[in-house]
Amino acid sequence: MQEKIIILDFGSQTTQLIGRRVRELNTYCEIVPYNKFPFDDPSVKGVILSGSPFSVYDERAFKVDLSKIQGKLPIMSICYGAQYIAYTNGGQVEPAKTREYGRAKLAKLNNKNQLLEGVNVGDQVWMSHGDTITKVPDFFEIIASTDEVECAAYQLENQKVWGVQFHPEVFHTTCGTQILSNFVVGICGCKQDWSPASFIETTVSELKAELGNDRVILGLSGGVDSSVAAVLLHRAIGKNLTCIFVDHGLLRKNEFSDVMRDYEGLGLNVIGVDASDQFFSALEGVSEPEQKRKIIGSGFIDVFDQEAQKITDAKWLAQGTIYPDRIESLSITGTIIKSHHNVGGLPEKMNLKLCEPLKLLFKDEVRRVGTELGMPKHLISRHPFPGPGLGVRILGDVTREKVKTLQEADYIFIQGLKDNGLYDQVWQAGTILLPVQSVGVMGDERTYEQAVALRAVSSTDGMTADWCHLPYEFLGKVSNDIINKVKGVNRVTYDISSKPPATIEWE
Repeated sequence: MQEKIIILDFGSQTTQLIGRRVRELNTYCEIVPYNKFPFDDPSVKGVILSGSPFSVYDERAFKVDLSKIQGKLPIMSICYGAQYIAYTNGGQVEPAKTREYGRAKLAKLNNKNQLLEGVNVGDQVWMSHGDTITKVPDFFEIIASTDEVECAAYQLENQKVWGVQFHPEVFHTTCGTQILSNFVVGICGCKQDWSPASFIETTVSELKAELGNDRVILGLSGGVDSSVAAVLLHRAIGKNLTCIFVDHGLLRKNEFSDVMRDYEGLGLNVIGVDASDQFFSALEGVSEPEQKRKIIGSGFIDVFDQEAQKITDAKWLAQGTIYPDRIESLSITGTIIKSHHNVGGLPEKMNLKLCEPLKLLFKDEVRRVGTELGMPKHLISRHPFPGPGLGVRILGDVTREKVKTLQEADYIFIQGLKDNGLYDQVWQAGTILLPVQSVGVMGDERTYEQAVALRAVSSTDGMTADWCHLPYEFLGKVSNDIINKVKGVNRVTYDISSKPPATIEWE
């Protein structure tokens, strides 16, 4: 049985980062809602409580009874989690005199404490809170302070319960990996035996047991996630997997033919479907982003339903859903960030059961699994591409003419990244067609044509991202090439927004 750490999610935007850091320690973990702890799972070795957008004294605050966990499993609580344990044990949590965001230095600490072994005075930590613990209960021992925050970390006396006010999961906390390792490995005793190879072995075995001799349909998108899911399923059930690759007319230039060739080379049984007419018809005149996503998602359901009827004994629909897909579709606070066509709702209409072999993996883990499966590098290293395709990179309504324009501009940008050795340095890149026209001069003539925005970001999992500082010479050449070679475009801009507050995609 695979040992694991459970992360209780109280709605923090960095909860997924906690999971990533634990996985980087070669330890399996699962993120579950704060009120869904798996009490009957004997493989759980420890618990981490996340931060939250709420204050512990807020009426809307997420509350949990830890009495069934405390004393049985080690607990580490972060930010809101630390405040919650202090508050519910009789401590005081109050609004800080000034909201504390950004870098801080540890000024005092007890590095003989098991959680802080290897941590030093002066180490940088990252604060992100509006409240602070102003008084701890008598049986709490403060084990770290900064100049501004007296209770930066604590332990309950004679109990394996710790709280840290800062965020060890964030890169800016230089001792964060050490602290998490102290908890996961030193305190919880995890063996650090989770790896891509062990994931493949376990998942293939589970798929064989769950699917048996059933026939499975997988919707391929051409991206890394669905491709890795296909190869993983192929290893488990072989010929019982039928893949469907839908061309909704919103793919990149030449993508349909190129990807079909790749899939055939992998030995997959793939059916290619040109459904572009259907999608363009449904999208006609629609400009609202969520509506476009839902129309494209609904279109996929219809196409799959038509193909599923041809495979009369199909019982399962497989998808390349990964963790960020699920968390962005519906956060624990109930706020929709953006809908994904491959998250939720499909089996009910199609009368198929859902199989998501990658649903607990982050993007970089999916890539490592693909490499372990022996997949070609150019498939594994492909940038993420939204399921709705260029439909969400065309701001406003979608037409064939706009798609053609965007495909040409995007091809110049992406090929330029590859030709200049920049593609693998970028997490995700793409071109956005803007719903504005601008004045330009070409030759002796005044023009009034489209503007495009180039977007290139660096990231590790897509949950946070920063814009890439691409060379000016490169950007200048790409801009020149697009304006000179793509009819209807006379202006190129470069997006320098980070996530948060912006998202990677514009819609």
